[in-house]
Amino acid sequence: MTAPGTDPENDTPASTPRMSRRTRHWLVGAGLTALAATLGITLAVRGGATPACAAPPSGNTVHKGKASFYDAGRSGGNCSFPGPPADRLYVALGSSQYSKGAACGSYLDVTGPKGTVRVMVMDQCGGCGPTKIDLSTEAFTRIADRSQGIASVTYRAALNPPLDGGLTFRIKGGASQWWFAVQVGNHGNPLRSVEAKGTSGGFRKAIRQTDNYWTVEGGLGPGPFSIKVTDVYGHRATATGIRMVTKQVQRSTVSLVSPATPSSSPSPSPPASPSAPSSPSAAPPSPAPTATVEALAGPAPLGSARC
Repeated sequence: MTAPGTDPENDTPASTPRMSRRTRHWLVGAGLTALAATLGITLAVRGGATPACAAPPSGNTVHKGKASFYDAGRSGGNCSFPGPPADRLYVALGSSQYSKGAACGSYLDVTGPKGTVRVMVMDQCGGCGPTKIDLSTEAFTRIADRSQGIASVTYRAALNPPLDGGLTFRIKGGASQWWFAVQVGNHGNPLRSVEAKGTSGGFRKAIRQTDNYWTVEGGLGPGPFSIKVTDVYGHRATATGIRMVTKQVQRSTVSLVSPATPSSSPSPSPPASPSAPSSPSAAPPSPAPTATVEALAGPAPLGSARC
């Protein structure tokens, strides 16, 4: 016998709205889903998954961290460059800022106890956290005493760094008319996209690989090729006459950013000198690639992650 004012089915006060069995099951399922999502995020973090906002340093953001040093020898690092820069001022970044090769070929201004040095991103540092960087020995000694081993630093992207010469292109060994793979160099800012086409058809989007090559499955024919390059700030240039010659650096005539464009850095930089005339050395067997600047944009990165 039930007490007055109660529901005979569940012994709850009759005045209380009864929750349906379907609603109760939905709430339990939602709770389990939320728990699973939380556990999934925790496991992803503990497992070292790439952060959702992984991206190379860009814009005016100043990063604070630690710097150590190493010697890459004659290697071009994880960026697969033919070798280190001539001045041997380079840096390796942790996985989040290396961003699967997206930082390759860009530049950082790093400031330490003794001053500031500009370095090119050439490598990935396997043991570096989000704000730990690994400088070349030559770069480290410019901003700290080598005996320190590790130094506190700040660093930021070098915006539109003036560079000698124009964009460079290097076709990967093993590439052919059926599989296109090119490395773009001497661009200064991080790259956003690369598109390429052969002698017929339109431009096709190339896919960035972790070894700093851009590939087009199915190939683009035997060439020559036109290659459209866009950096994260919207600067865009198209080079033409790129030949199917593997493992050789092919130089174009124009940069993404004019060498006269001032660089934004923590310390004053010497003014860029005008482009020098071509060297009187012997001409290459075929015309050098040419490039035309197609568009310019402002200093804010396009589609930058907001964490």
